[in-house]
Amino acid sequence: MIAVIDYEMGNLRSVGNALDRLGAEWKLTADHDEIRRASKVLLPGVGNDAEAMARLRDRDLCQLIRDLRRPVLGICVGMQVMCRHSEEGDVDCLGIFDAKVRRFPDEDGLKVPHVGWNRINNLDSKLLKGIERGAYVYYVHSYYAPLCPDTIATTRYGSTMFSAALKYENFYGTQFHPEKSGDVGEKILENFLAL
Repeated sequence: MIAVIDYEMGNLRSVGNALDRLGAEWKLTADHDEIRRASKVLLPGVGNDAEAMARLRDRDLCQLIRDLRRPVLGICVGMQVMCRHSEEGDVDCLGIFDAKVRRFPDEDGLKVPHVGWNRINNLDSKLLKGIERGAYVYYVHSYYAPLCPDTIATTRYGSTMFSAALKYENFYGTQFHPEKSGDVGEKILENFLAL
C-alpha cells in the first residue's frame, strides 16, 4: 500500500487519479502506523512552505518522515519542505535535501510564479529511467531549490537553473507535478512505484 500523507496541503485529487490510472493501491492518511507500514510514501504539496511545515509539525509528522527507510517522493511543496530551509516564510524545513529554497529573482519579462510546461535535463536516476533529456513536465511554483549535490534533474527558467528533481538515499523530490505531466509524469510515477 502507498501512503499519501494527508496534511491538507496537497493536490490530492490529481495525485489520487494518477495513482488510480497506474492501478496502485493507495490511502490518504496522517496515521503514523499506516505511514510506517506503507511500501512507498508520497508527500504532495501545493501552497506555502511555512504553512506546510506548520501543518506537518501539528500532526507530529516531521521526525516520522525523516525516519522513513522506504521510498518517499515529495512533489512541489512536498519536495521544498524536504529541503533544509525555505525563504518562503523564512522557515526551517525537514533537512533531508541539502538545499535552501529561494524565490525566483525579479527579471524583466519573467513571470512569477513559473506556471506551465518546461524541459527537464535529467541525470542518471532510477526515478527518471526512460525519460528523454529535454522532456516536458508541468510546473506551478514561485520558489525553487538551487542546484546541489542531491540534484538529479535540472530546469532553466529565465537566468535561473534550478533543481527539477532531487534524491538523497531513499528520498526523492520533484519540483514539477508528475501527476499533471502527461505520459512523462506517468512514467516517473511508475518508476517510483517500481523502486
